[in-house]
Formats: sequence, C-alpha cells, structure tokens
Amino acid sequence: MKILFSIVLLLSIINANQIAKQIKFEGLTQISEKIALEKLNINKNEPYTLEAINNSIKTFYEFNYFTDIQAYDENNTLIIKFTEKPFIVNIEIEGYKTRDDDIKVLLLAINLKKGSMYTKEKLNSAKLALKEELKKEGYVNSVVEIEINQINSQSVAIKLIVNKGEEIIIQKINYIGAKELDAEQFEENTANKEMDIISWWYGNNEGVMEFSQLEYDHHRIKDIYFQNGFLDAKVDSAFSRIDYSTNKSDIDFFIKEGVQYKNNNITIYTDEKIVPVEELLEGMSETKGKVFNITKLRRDVEYLKTKIANKGYAFVEVSYDIRKDKKSKTVDIIFNIIPNELVYINDVIISGNSRTLDRVVRRNVYLAPKDLFNLTDFKDSQSALKRTGFFSSAKLVKKRVSKTLMNLAVIVEEAPTGNLIFGGGYGSYDGFMINASVNDKNIFGSGLNLGLSLEHSGKNDTATVSIKNPSINDSIYNGSISIYKKQNSIEDSTDTINGDETTGTKGLSIGMGRSLSRHIRIGTTYALEEETIDYDLSDNLDKKYTTSSITPYISFNNTDDYYNARKGMSIGSSLKYAGVGGDAKYLQSSTYLKYFHGFQDKIDYDLIFRFKTSLKVLWDRGEIPNGTTFYLGGVSSVRGYKSYAFQPEDDEEPFKKIFVNTAELSFPLMPKANIRWSLFYDYGMIGEDNFDDLKKSGYGLSIDWYSPVGPLKFIFANAINPDTDDKVSGFEFSLGSTF
Repeated sequence: MKILFSIVLLLSIINANQIAKQIKFEGLTQISEKIALEKLNINKNEPYTLEAINNSIKTFYEFNYFTDIQAYDENNTLIIKFTEKPFIVNIEIEGYKTRDDDIKVLLLAINLKKGSMYTKEKLNSAKLALKEELKKEGYVNSVVEIEINQINSQSVAIKLIVNKGEEIIIQKINYIGAKELDAEQFEENTANKEMDIISWWYGNNEGVMEFSQLEYDHHRIKDIYFQNGFLDAKVDSAFSRIDYSTNKSDIDFFIKEGVQYKNNNITIYTDEKIVPVEELLEGMSETKGKVFNITKLRRDVEYLKTKIANKGYAFVEVSYDIRKDKKSKTVDIIFNIIPNELVYINDVIISGNSRTLDRVVRRNVYLAPKDLFNLTDFKDSQSALKRTGFFSSAKLVKKRVSKTLMNLAVIVEEAPTGNLIFGGGYGSYDGFMINASVNDKNIFGSGLNLGLSLEHSGKNDTATVSIKNPSINDSIYNGSISIYKKQNSIEDSTDTINGDETTGTKGLSIGMGRSLSRHIRIGTTYALEEETIDYDLSDNLDKKYTTSSITPYISFNNTDDYYNARKGMSIGSSLKYAGVGGDAKYLQSSTYLKYFHGFQDKIDYDLIFRFKTSLKVLWDRGEIPNGTTFYLGGVSSVRGYKSYAFQPEDDEEPFKKIFVNTAELSFPLMPKANIRWSLFYDYGMIGEDNFDDLKKSGYGLSIDWYSPVGPLKFIFANAINPDTDDKVSGFEFSLGSTF
C-alpha cells in the first residue's frame, strides 16, 4: 500500500545543522508522548537533519492513525503536528439482525465498534467478516454495501446495508461406507440435515445448510460411532456439492467403520485409603461384557472425580487409557486417579447480593470456612441458591489460595422478588375480575415471604394475608401463618327450591416444619376454618361448619431452579385430618410429583421435558362440608376445559378421588426476555368412589413469561373429545403459578 504524507516547513527551513532545544507534539491522542519521542529518534539539544525528520514521519505513518503530519521549527522548538483519522461515532446495520443484543454480538464478531478509529482497511475487513457471518447462517452470495457519513473532521457515522443471499438447501446427505449404523442415528446429532418432504411441518427439517457447523459434523458422526463401540471409525470432513444455479446441495461423508469393541477389564489405580476400588467399580457406567460407549466413559470420569472430590480432594485428576485388542474385539479401560492434596475452605466470599443479606445467602451454601471440600456440597449449594427464587443466577467459583486452601466465591445476581399488582381482566369462568396484591418472598432481603392479596370477580371474593419463614433464625426450622377469607357464588338455574348457593370461608392456619436433610422437609399445619353456606331462596337450609384440622406433610426437592427448573424432581405427600374438634370429620390425602429433565448438554438446545402428577383421596369420617370436594378443569388441572367445569351437583356426593397428569416440552422463545413456549398434554380422572368415573384430557400451547411481576402464562388449549354439554375453554391465562 502506498503511504502518502506531507511535510510542511513553516517559519524557517530546517537545515542540516538545526538544533531542537524543545520538542512539541500537537494533535496527538492515539499514542503517548513517551512513545512518540522514541519513534521520533531526535533528542533535545542535539543536531538533526531533514532525512531524520523524513524517517521519523514515515515511522509515524506506519501506525495508520494519521491522515497528515506536519513538521516545522519555531524559535528552536521542533513542532510535530498530527491530523488524526476520524473516529466512528455511530454504526447502523440495515437488512440483517434487529435485536440490540444480536447486533452487539455481530459487531464484536466483525471487529467493529463505536469509538474506534475509522480506516478503509478496518471497514473492508469488517465487510468481509460480515459476509462470512452471513455465509455461516447459510446465506451465500450476499451483498454488503457501506455508507459513510462524514459528521466532521474528527467523526464519521457508518451504515452497513445487507442484501442477504439465498439459503443453500440440502437435498441429500450420503453416508458412504456406513453399514452398521444408519442415517437416523447421525441426524439426531448433526447440525446439517436433509430437507424433509413436508419441511414446513413442525418438527421437520427445512434443510438449510449451516456452514459454520459443517466442519464439525464429521466429528459428531465419529462420536456416534465411539458411542457404539467402533473405536477405529474414521469419518472424513464433509464434502459439499453446491449447485449455485438452484441453491441446492448434496453432502457426502466418507466413513470407515472398523470393528465394534466390547469392554473386557476395567482397572482403577488409586489410593484405596481414600475410596476402595470395589466401591468405585459399583457405580461405574462402563461394565465388563457390554459394548464400549465413549459417553459412558466420560460419565465415569466425572463420577470418579466426584467420589474422590467428595473426600476433600478438590483438584483431583482422572486420566484414562483405552487398550484395544483387535483379535478379540475387546478393550481394557485403565483409569489413573491422582488425588493431589486435601483442600479446605479458607473463606466464603459473597458478591452480587445488593439486597439479600449475607446470612440468607450463606445458609444455602453447604460449605463454610475450615470445612473439607466436598464436590457434591459444592453442586448442591448452587442448586439451593437457585431454588430460593431470590436470584436470577447463582454461581460458585473455586479460587485456589494454596495447595491445601481455597476460597469459595459465591456470585449471585438479584432477581425481582417483590411485586405490586393491580389489574383486571375477564376469566372464562369468573367473568370480570379485579385483583390487587402485594407480595415479596424476600422482604428487606431477610428471606421472609410476606403476602397480601385481594381478588374480586363475579363468582369469588378472596382476601389473604400470609407470612412464611423458610429458616427461623437461620436454623433447620421453618414456619408460616396465614389468615384468609373467601366467598364463592354458584349459580344453579335447575334448583328452584333453594336457588343459588353462596359459600363463605374464613380461617387461620399455622405451620411449623424442619429440614431432615438439604432436600427433605417434614412439618405440620394446623388450620381452623368456619364455612357458611347460604341459599338465596331457602334460609332453612343454610349451613355452618367448623373445621379444625391438622395436616402432617413430607416433601423432597432437589430441582436446580425455582421458576424454570431443568433437572431434578419435587415430591410431596400430606394427610389432612379434620376432626380435631369442630363439625367436619374427614381425611384427605394429597400426593404430587414433578420431574424436570433438560437436554442442553446432549443436543446443545435448551429443550426441557416436564412432567407432573397429583393424586388426592377424600375419606368420609362422619361429616364432609359441602364445599369440600375436588374439581376438574382449568389451569391447575386439565386445560381445554373451564375452571371448575366438572364438580358435583348440589344433591350429589362430593368428588372424593382425583388423579391429574401433565406432560410438557418447553422451548426457548425469547431467552433474553425470559419468555418460553411449551407444548402440553393434560389428562385427568375424577369420581366419587372410583378414579375413572369421569376422564378428560386436553392439549395445547402455552406462552410462559417469567416477568418482573411473576410468572405469566397465556394458554391456548383444546379439549380432546369433549361431550356436547362440557364447558370448554380455548384460552386462559394465569399469573403467579409455576409448573
């Protein structure tokens, strides 16, 4: 590249014996004066020549920061005046990417940012990088145009105008040489897939080529072979044949499978004083006689690390060697465990909790200063912090202090735990609704949950005040107290004698419990309720019940998050005994299970499978109040039907048995905004004496937004084979409920 420069000699002509008593730089901001003096290579009070000035200015131009450099002498002061290239003050992208976060990532990828110096070379490089980014997403022959707006001599604004090229569609993928494994096994793991016949149908492949992933797909195929014992398998890089006239392509993978190996001997070298080898072998995934699987081997490495690290060896190293015997088609697997030193916790350093008290964070961390390190405690602490619902993220980081000491850094990011809600709407069952609530499950950062809610609709009026303490004085004990008043109106046009029914309930409940372990809790709740049933046409049939009950319970929860769990389960069971005084006498058992499994690690996509089931049974011990029954239909049971769509008539026995199941697949929709969407299937049974007196099911789609005011769900549901008189509902919403 040709370098243009000009030297203007003003006021005097620099001669061969000129001496600079002073050296001064003007207009210089990109390099320091110290560096400039070094590059100038001229010293004060020493003679310099025109050639020395020329050489110095050439050196300055090599920085590529300047459009012009002037040198002149003024009263024996050598002045070097720089005119720097302008800065980029604004960048726009038109025709590609619209979200701010996506644009930030893109600008980082093409090495272009506001505040940087503008050069033609930088812009050309960014243009080429942008075209590469487009190609990675499958757009070939894209055109990128650049508009430069010169704001002033020191600043420019840049606009990148993108005309995306056509996507390349994969018509056929050939796995040449594959005999033992088939294409379906490969397509589950490769990024590039053939276009399906009905490509637009949900779940089918559109066949768009992902250039950025093409270079990794042969590694993924090879890993599938390793998972199935083909340790000699070789897979060449993808060979793509693109027809640019039709924008279609075929892809070839050339494969040599080799033989399939089975496990022979599995040997572990370790210090048996820490954990005996026999104990380690009991939990191994790889076993003798089974087909070798690289995934199981990796799992075993983590398993061995955990077993040793749980004994305090935080920086344990586990290596392995695979010895193949081609004649017998077997492998010997040898693990070598180097425990290194025992490591103790030096300090637990908490950061990011601008609101939550340190002690509230610390009580959910199962490692403390002077404790011997334990990897399971380390992982469980992270999950426990997320389960509180106080933090949007929680991360534990090991920071080594010495060979035997480490600091544990607990880094949390506060989540909005309090909300003030005032709103209204129209419900499919209740008609117009108005609600107001104040709730904070971490009031003043103390971990206390305080709630006040009021709700009014055409059918219901509810007022509740509650307070919960999940850890009284940071102990293993928890407590709660709740005061509530409810009124429910049921219209019955068929009852011309008694008329409509209004049920009023006011009550008080007090609970106390304790933790048996970090995942298991037991406790008891006492409740005193007064229920009044009024008939608008028959005062003689008005009823009043007093219910005094005690409900012992047990629960287990090892999920990894409060709002959006990706692994673990939550199980609970309770038995309500009504008859500790009062009029009502009955038993009610309730059991539930929730299970979560994320697929991020396996398929590199944030897909979550969620399942829950609940079983409730009511036994009559002398008197069951009219309002004590089970209901089917609505957001909390079978979607696709209206809330309380299936309930006993006035002259019928209450429903005493109910069994409800829900299965969901949850997908990310707008991750930055915490919005997901889910496909669901609900199935429920309800009856008086049998579970299956009435069976209903529904399916649909749910939009789940974990908003600043709590979880918000928009549900689009369909009832499956409803009867003609069933009360169905195609749309419902809920606020505050989690899965």
